[in-house]
Amino acid sequence: MTNRLFFLLILLLLPVGAIAQYTEMINTNRPGVSQGAFSVGKKVLQFESGISIGKEKHNLLQTESNIFSWDYIARYGVWKEEFEVSIMGSFQRNNVTDTQGQGLERTFSNFRSNTLGAKYLIYDPYRKKDLEGPNLYSWKANYRWQWSDLIPAVSIYAGANFDFADNPFSPEPESTISPKVVLSTQNNWIGGFVLVTNIIADRITTDFPSYGYIITLSHATNDYFSVFLENQGFKSDFYADQLLRGGVAALVNDNFHVDLSVTVNFKDTPSVFYGRIGMAYRFDMHDQDEFLEQKGRSGRDARKAEKDKNKALKKSKKREKKRRNKRRDDFEIEDDGGDGGL
Repeated sequence: MTNRLFFLLILLLLPVGAIAQYTEMINTNRPGVSQGAFSVGKKVLQFESGISIGKEKHNLLQTESNIFSWDYIARYGVWKEEFEVSIMGSFQRNNVTDTQGQGLERTFSNFRSNTLGAKYLIYDPYRKKDLEGPNLYSWKANYRWQWSDLIPAVSIYAGANFDFADNPFSPEPESTISPKVVLSTQNNWIGGFVLVTNIIADRITTDFPSYGYIITLSHATNDYFSVFLENQGFKSDFYADQLLRGGVAALVNDNFHVDLSVTVNFKDTPSVFYGRIGMAYRFDMHDQDEFLEQKGRSGRDARKAEKDKNKALKKSKKREKKRRNKRRDDFEIEDDGGDGGL
């Protein structure tokens, strides 16, 4: 365990000579497994995927397992800027060796999870700050820490798990459909720090519901490079664990990022060590920023101003179209008169 933690710290501190991802560019949940509060944006289609290779050792059962896993997420922003739909899941293959007796091996594989759901941003404290703009009279006021920074953006995710029959990764013998709910918060702090927390209730209606949390802290060291540290805990009658992740992310361009991370735990039933490499790519069809609704009088005034602006723009286009038509008509009249004089 000491060697694993040492390796994890070394990975976090590596001076990677590449460029890296941060949420101001492509808005991805990777390289961690938590969900940020914000959606990908309206008309943005995004794919996130990774491959994990690792080992599990169970001291009580006296088994060692070589693990191969593929995880995937497809996200699409639709209807409003705050809303996205997604499908996420993972497929895993275990090669298990019995370390006592004859050392028998067995292999099994299946989908560990498949979830179809939607996420909605219900509160965004940064929207008001963006509308107010920076303090033009004080650099210190713009860049110092404030108590209001503790107020996070909040979103709610609701989805349906689809588990197949005879799945070794599921306690249910039959195919089941069960709900999953996630409450996500996100703080974007000065200095490139982002804190994401998830409170999770999974497979609630089954005989083996699972409850857990994820806390992710990421830091952008510059415009292109970021590191992260993540703690995940979950508990059910089927399985419980505490996981620690850490890694790096690199931005290839505004729409494409790659990442590398490791995962360890703190018990031996089983002990866990995974290495994970992944990527995220988006098809950005987002044409313009949508006005995000504000509440109260300020919201009504802002919506009225936006509506008046759109009306003025439409009137301007109509006047311009009439002028063009009038110039074309005048030209045709003059042209006809010239022909008649010959």
